[in-house]
Amino acid sequence: MYSELPEQELGADDLERFAEAAWWTGRLEQAIHLRERAYNAYSAEGDERGAARMALTLAWDHEGRGAFSVAHGWHANAERLLEGRPESPEHGRLLLTNALTALFAEGDLERAESIFGSAYELAKRVGDRDIEVLALSGKGRARIKAGRVEDGLALLDEATASAVSGGLRPHATGLVYCLTISSCRDLGDYRRAAEWTEAANRWCDQLDVTGFPGACRIHRAEVMRLRGDWPAAEAQAQAACDELHDFDRSITAGGHYEIAEIRRRRGDFTGAEEAYRTANELGSDPQPGLALLRLAEGKVDAAVAGITRTLQDTEDPLARMRRLPAQVEIAIAAGDLATARAALKELERIVDSYKIGERRAVAFDATINVANGQIQLAERDWDGAAASLQRASAEWREVGAPYETAHARMLLGLAFRRRGDEHAATVELDTALATFERLGARLDEERAKELLGRLATRRTFLFTDIVDSTRLLETLGDEKWRRLLARHDELVRERILEHGGEVVKKTGDGFFASFESPKGAVEAAIAIQRALADEIVAPDVRIGAHAGNAFRAGDGSDYGGQGVHVAARVGGAAGPGEILVSEETLDGVGHAFRVSDARELSLKGIDRGVDVVAVDWR
Repeated sequence: MYSELPEQELGADDLERFAEAAWWTGRLEQAIHLRERAYNAYSAEGDERGAARMALTLAWDHEGRGAFSVAHGWHANAERLLEGRPESPEHGRLLLTNALTALFAEGDLERAESIFGSAYELAKRVGDRDIEVLALSGKGRARIKAGRVEDGLALLDEATASAVSGGLRPHATGLVYCLTISSCRDLGDYRRAAEWTEAANRWCDQLDVTGFPGACRIHRAEVMRLRGDWPAAEAQAQAACDELHDFDRSITAGGHYEIAEIRRRRGDFTGAEEAYRTANELGSDPQPGLALLRLAEGKVDAAVAGITRTLQDTEDPLARMRRLPAQVEIAIAAGDLATARAALKELERIVDSYKIGERRAVAFDATINVANGQIQLAERDWDGAAASLQRASAEWREVGAPYETAHARMLLGLAFRRRGDEHAATVELDTALATFERLGARLDEERAKELLGRLATRRTFLFTDIVDSTRLLETLGDEKWRRLLARHDELVRERILEHGGEVVKKTGDGFFASFESPKGAVEAAIAIQRALADEIVAPDVRIGAHAGNAFRAGDGSDYGGQGVHVAARVGGAAGPGEILVSEETLDGVGHAFRVSDARELSLKGIDRGVDVVAVDWR
């Protein structure tokens, strides 16, 4: 074990080398311990440059783990050691650290570029090629963030070519790759990102190391996902997270976010939720993916709240650009076309400010065309939607993104159907369905089958919810509320099971249940209301039911699809003590129950009106 090396037998140089070996083989704790010993050894020898070098390296180690106070302490130590000394590579490292802080932590692009420039000039004077190329790369990243895209990409390409040549040490090479690939991704230049990703991963594989290179593997996973190889992409992202451990919390968080994105597209809502939560715990905003997950679950209000909050907290234009397409989709589901239009307008403005030359990146143009097509569908502009979505599908095909292409084609099929061209609609929907089936995109597969009339699984879904639970908690207090809730849960669960239902899951203060027959679902709802009415004290409960198409999501313990969404929205529209059922659910069994006259509801996230009736249970 490196931590057991006898201190008296090793000099400062040896300890530094052993620390580097520990770091590259994934032993961060041992690397930190050895670097602290090297720092003390250099200090004892009076080698202030060596001590400063170790202090800067330790600052990097602790910042990656999120221990910012410790990192700042080591950084200040390095500054003190180097103050007033002749120029050296360590001064260049100090400048690079300050420039990266200005770029990423402070967002001061002008200051960052200035410091990178100073580091570049100093590196040339002291003959340190690593610092020279890193400064060039950082300056390129700063120029891209400032909107000087062509200049920035030129600097990044120059820096990365130097890294490819093998003239840099491994750590500098890895940093250059990360800055380049992340910049290409932010700009939607997936061709350039894929080219540099392949080069970066050849380098990682040749070195056969863990830790820092995990960041390269996350970029590889992103490219794999875009190209439709989802199982390999998830495996690659998981391997990256395993390699990184606590080397860098923000990069590890990015790996978990990537895993969540893959799982969400595959309909694994439970797995996606877990990965988004892990990303959030590691300090990364899980948006816009988490808001889109809520939308897929039929929780439109939660999706609106999530995407609104993250946009309020996000100022960086490139970060906003990644969130705005989700806001368009969610706002449309909420019936808020004004917000959708405003989000599209801002998206176009940002994309235009980051053009590569005189053109938009093809992926960004495709994103804009999809968003515009979605809004035009909501506005019933069938011809306009068809034109936008035809352009989008062609552009995504050019990028080489099968899922995004299929999604655009499914929307295009809907536009063709709305304007009366059923043959063209079927061609687009069939093509989209084949891609979704191949990818394992369960939610989209279900939607395409539904539009084609090929969805076989039909269940009756029931949602219950306690009305005004927050007020009851405040009135009763924690202990009485806990006992009341336990009794409520017992009664509701028993009545669901007695009538042949399956409790899918708890939903806050209520239940989500599935039944084979509409009759069993309505009988369970009546039994629930009557059982609660017989209690001395019981909360008011609203219940909604709908029979519709759905699919088993994730590990088979949950359901997803349009039928679930309608049932959830019907339940949300019910009043205290009311059982609300979509009229179509009672076809063939309606004579068994006393019901009110039908009324039409306009439900958030549902593109058609739903006729509902109230069931008389008293």
